[in-house]
Amino acid sequence: MPVPTNTLSTAEPTDAAVPPELPEEATAPPPATAGPLTAGNLPAPDKLGAGWKTYTDPGGAEVGFVGNNTWTRRRNAHQASYEALPSGCAGREVTGSLPVPTYALTGSYRTADAQPATALLLRFATPDAAEKYYDGYAARMKACGTGGDLSVRELWTDEHAAASVRSYAGAESYVDVSVVKGSTVALLAATSGDAAEQSGWARSVVPALEAVIDQ
Repeated sequence: MPVPTNTLSTAEPTDAAVPPELPEEATAPPPATAGPLTAGNLPAPDKLGAGWKTYTDPGGAEVGFVGNNTWTRRRNAHQASYEALPSGCAGREVTGSLPVPTYALTGSYRTADAQPATALLLRFATPDAAEKYYDGYAARMKACGTGGDLSVRELWTDEHAAASVRSYAGAESYVDVSVVKGSTVALLAATSGDAAEQSGWARSVVPALEAVIDQ
C-alpha cells in the first residue's frame, strides 16, 4: 500500500493566530536587520530608562537561536507574531484571524537592575493590517484573565498604546507595553520584580517607541 505523505503548503501564511507549520530555523546566526527594520527603529536604551543598556544575546539551544554578535536579530515574521500572542490563559478564548507581518525584528536590553527586556517590532504591509493585529493582540490580552499558566492584568489602555502585567505561574512577571504607529506594532516586555508598580514607567516609554518604530 502506498504510504501517505505530508506535504507542506507553499503558500504564504495569512493568519498570525495559527502557528507556523515549521518552527523558526536556528541553524545559523540571523541577520541584524529585517527588511527596512534596523536598530534605528528601536529606542536607544537611555530613552527607556536610566541605566538601561543594549544586550548582545549569545543565543543557544535552550532559547532556540544562534547568536549573531549584536543586540538585534531578524525573526521569522509569522513565528514572532504568533508567539507574541498570550497563551495558557484561563479566560475566555478570543478567535478570529490576524494579519501576518511582512518583517519582524527584535532587540535585547538589560534594565538598570540587570533584568532582561525585549522589544519586538512587527512591520505590516499596510497601516490597516497593523491596526488589525494590534486590536487582536489587545483583545486577547484583555480576555486572558488570571489563574491560568499565564495571567494578564491591565495597567492602562489608550487608543494606540496599552500596558499590562504578564505573569507566568511560578516564574517572572513582565511589564508589557504595546504601541501601534503607521504600519508597525511594537511590543516591549521588561522583567520586573514589582511589575504592578510600573504603570508610570510604561507610559513614559511610549513616546520613545512612537518616535522611531515606523520610520
